[in-house]
Order: sequence, then C-alpha cells, then structure tokens
Amino acid sequence: MALQLPDGFRWPSGFLWGAATAAAQIEGAAHEDGKTDSIWDAFARVPGAVAGGDTPEVAIDHYHRMPEDLALLTELGLDAYRFSVSWSRVRPDDAAPNPAGLDFYSRMVDELLARGVRPFLTLYHWDLPQAVEERGGWTLRETAERFAEYAMLVHDRLGDRVEDWTTLNEPFCSTYIAYAGGEHAPGRTEPAAALAALHHQLLGHGLATRALREAGAARIGISLNLTNAVPADPDDPADLDAARRIDALWNRGFLEPVLRGAYPEDFLADVRGLGLEEVLHEGDLATIAAPIDFLGVNHYHDDQVSGRPLPAGTPASRRPTDRPGRSPFVGSEHVTFPPRDLPRTAMDWEVHPEGLKHLLTRLTGDYPELPPMYITENGSAYLDEPDEHGVVHDAERIAYLERHLEAVAGALADGADVRGYFAWTLLDNFEWAWGYAERFGLVRVDPETLERTVKDSGRHFAAIAAAARL
Repeated sequence: MALQLPDGFRWPSGFLWGAATAAAQIEGAAHEDGKTDSIWDAFARVPGAVAGGDTPEVAIDHYHRMPEDLALLTELGLDAYRFSVSWSRVRPDDAAPNPAGLDFYSRMVDELLARGVRPFLTLYHWDLPQAVEERGGWTLRETAERFAEYAMLVHDRLGDRVEDWTTLNEPFCSTYIAYAGGEHAPGRTEPAAALAALHHQLLGHGLATRALREAGAARIGISLNLTNAVPADPDDPADLDAARRIDALWNRGFLEPVLRGAYPEDFLADVRGLGLEEVLHEGDLATIAAPIDFLGVNHYHDDQVSGRPLPAGTPASRRPTDRPGRSPFVGSEHVTFPPRDLPRTAMDWEVHPEGLKHLLTRLTGDYPELPPMYITENGSAYLDEPDEHGVVHDAERIAYLERHLEAVAGALADGADVRGYFAWTLLDNFEWAWGYAERFGLVRVDPETLERTVKDSGRHFAAIAAAARL
C-alpha cells in the first residue's frame, strides 16, 4: 500500500506529524499523589454507564510509564505530541494547586523537548473535577471563570516551555452528549443544561484565550469535532432541513461564535425556548471570539441524516449518541441517521475519506477569517489482535490512515491551510463509554500486562512521516 498523492504534490515544509492522547484515557493513578475524582471517575462507577464496567482508575498506567510511552514517539520519529492536562490532578476539587500533579506535566514537557518533540497541550479534554460538577458544572457561568484560572495555573508552570495551547477539545461531546444525551460524563439528560454548558464552555475558551494571550502564550487554538451532514435524499425538503439542523448544531454553532462572534440565526431559532438566551450576557460573544492562532479539526466520519423515521428493520447504530430514547442533538429530536453503504470500523463509524477533504475545503471556502488548521484527531478502531509472534497486522487501520492522509493532501492542493496531522491515538486506551473494548492505538496495549507493542500501522505511519519530510 502507498499514498496516492496529487501530481507534483509535496507536503509543506514544517508540516507536523504527531499523535494525540487524553489524560483521562491513559494516565490512571486516578487517586494518587493528590488527584481527586473527575466526572469520568465518578461516572464510571455508575452501573451500566461504561461498557464492561470499565473505569479509568488504572487506564493504561501512563502516569507511571510516561518516559517509556514518550520513547515511542522517538521510535516512530514523530514531530509533535498532543496531550491533555487533568484539571483534577493539578487542582484537585478545583481547590489548591497540587505540586505533584504540576510536577508530572513539567517532567513530561521536559521529556518531550529533550526528544525533540513539540508539545501540543490541551487544557480540557472532558475531565472536569467532580466537585465542580456537584456545584453545577458547566451549567454555571462561574465554571467558565474557574476554567480560565486553571488555565493560568498551568501556564504559570509550563508556559516557559509550551508554545501551543488548545483550550477545549470537542465541546460538542462534553456539552450535548454529556448534558443532554447522557452518554458521557456527567450523564445528564437535560437539553437546557446542555445549552448552558455549550455557552459556558465557549465563554471559558474565550476567557482562557485572553488570559493566555496576555501571559505571552505563543499560539492558542481550540479543537472542534466537525462533520459533514449529508441529506439522505437531496431532493427531500425534510432531509435537507435535517442536514441544515445538524450542520448548525454540530458545526456552525461552534465555529461561528469562535470565528465571528455570533451564533447562527438558524441555530438560535432551532433552540429557542431552551434557555440559551438566559445565559447569554452582553459582551460574551466578543469574549468568545478572542482571536485564535489555529483551529484544530477532529474528524472521524460523516453523518447521513434524514428528517423522516428510519424504515422498519434498519440496523441500530452502535454509537452511544444514537441509542433509542436519547437526543444528544438539542433541537433536532426528529433527525435520524440512516446508514450508507460504506465500510465500517469496529465502532460502526463509516469510512469515507473524501468527507475529510470536503470538510477542509468547505471550511476554507466558507470562512475567510479561518486561521491555519491542524488535524488534531483522526483515526479508526478495529479489533486487531497479535499473531503468534506478537505482531499486530492491522491492515484496515493502515488503509484508513492512507486514504485520510490522501484526503488531507487533496485539500492542501486545493488551497486549504493545514499545518499538521495528529493520529488518534498513540496507545490503545480507555475509550470513554466504550471502556477498553475499542482500540484506536498505533501501539497495542495488552489488557492484562499493559505491555506496549507497536502495530504495523504505527510503523507505517512513521514511514509516511519520514518520507514526507524528504
């Protein structure tokens, strides 16, 4: 297998090749060295909340194996590492700073820099301190302010060495799915709470961006998981409106406050009466639109949508966000997601690489104010197992990577300003509500021994990155 790139294509000079992780998914040590509960620690103790009853208590023990894991980045020849900081580790219960937690991330940054790997730090990858949630969590304006204080605590310790700062990762998931869909921590099913959480997370992003800028942070951005909402029947008004709704709720409802300082009018109409107007204060949107230096784009799959019920006998999706009776998409209760005849990953997510190219070129065309982009997450879960020699031949993941990198190259050739690609993920890990059953890693983690083994896909990704630099 080999990349099929546009004629004459060359990867831009300085294009970053990296891998991404998240603290709650890999660190473990959930109650060591002063760390207290995050919402995911508490949520995982709720019977039935996480597949198999799995918890992040140990995860894959990255907290104790951090140097070993970062050595994998060197082995794979990667330029950059996207990781997140645990709010509950550096400021347990959002109270006093925890020196042991801050020391851990300081050692991590030093280790990365010693290996010539660029740190890409994410401040919030869904693991709010449980004590903050018990006071109201992201439904409270105060939490946005506390988030900015937490951001400055981390910057005060790491800002002399970290230049790339991401405020939030995928606020779509940590608002709609967490507060309305009930599938992610804290597991609430309240549409009004989801909209309050959405606004306050974006406000927290803006407050943190301003504070980081004043403190001298070099580059600041946000990572959004974006989709292509594809109408099942492009001639059916109901399906066209369903696609419009999902595009507003999933894409434009985040992009436009951040880039333009305004919620889309159709988005506001779709959610009217659900309380957003009550939490939106004068000046908030100007704060949310504080200038950013990059947009992180997370993309795994498109979504075919319809405004009509699914035909009888349609197979149910395995995605937690599509479980019957749950509506994570606030204001889109009558939207359905009929499957397309496309290959599927083990997560039952469709494989459609052309969607990534379409998304990047659409963003470039629709938003003249768009800053440079990074693909901050893209990857696939497959049920790969080692052979008798301990080797993981994950050809499906290799094909997924190749086709999606071709899509990035195609978008670059068409004028999209993409500066790097971070594979999700470096290591098999705790995959949120799916527990440990779903494996996205370039590196296998044995579920019993936690031994690390680089998969064929990891070697292949390393070879692609090496060839690209030439």
